[in-house]
Amino acid sequence: MTEATRDIEALIDLMARLPGLGPRSARRAVLHLIKKRGAVMMPLAKAMQQVAETARECLNCGNIGTSDICDICRSEKRATGEICVVEDVADLWAMERGQVFHGRYHVLGGTLSALDAIGPEELRIPKLVDRVRAEGIAEVILALNATVDGQTTAHYIAEALEGMGVSVTSLAQGVPIGGELDYLDDGTISAALKARKAF
Repeated sequence: MTEATRDIEALIDLMARLPGLGPRSARRAVLHLIKKRGAVMMPLAKAMQQVAETARECLNCGNIGTSDICDICRSEKRATGEICVVEDVADLWAMERGQVFHGRYHVLGGTLSALDAIGPEELRIPKLVDRVRAEGIAEVILALNATVDGQTTAHYIAEALEGMGVSVTSLAQGVPIGGELDYLDDGTISAALKARKAF
């Protein structure tokens, strides 16, 4: 195996680790990148280098941005007294695509799972409770995936916020049981947010 072939195989192996790509898909993607080296591969490599150097997690909400506090958390227009709790950044971005929620977010970084030994401390639940106290939050919207772990996490958060004088609601119609926010269309997310109910 030549050195060049080793480099290509290493790239294929790395690509195959990405969600939704297996070894065959990764091989096709790498061949396409090599064929379109100037138009796609070089700009992609440059963009990836830039993101690797500048991307960081917001210290406040867990969103991904280019500064320690993201644009959403910094915006005074988003200080509506509402926090939308999501499982991960992909869900936050899905909610933003719908352009119907104008408050702030809180990214948990996953859901509670006894099987995977993920408890409240592994997630950003204590930080959420602190934010509710510190930011004068009136409503916490639980926009968690309609899975067993998502609902378990939602119940845990509702109990943790009990007695704090905050309204806890959840997304309503339009979100199917077992559905994940990142795969829903904008209209479905918009309808679910507007029809939220007390949790």
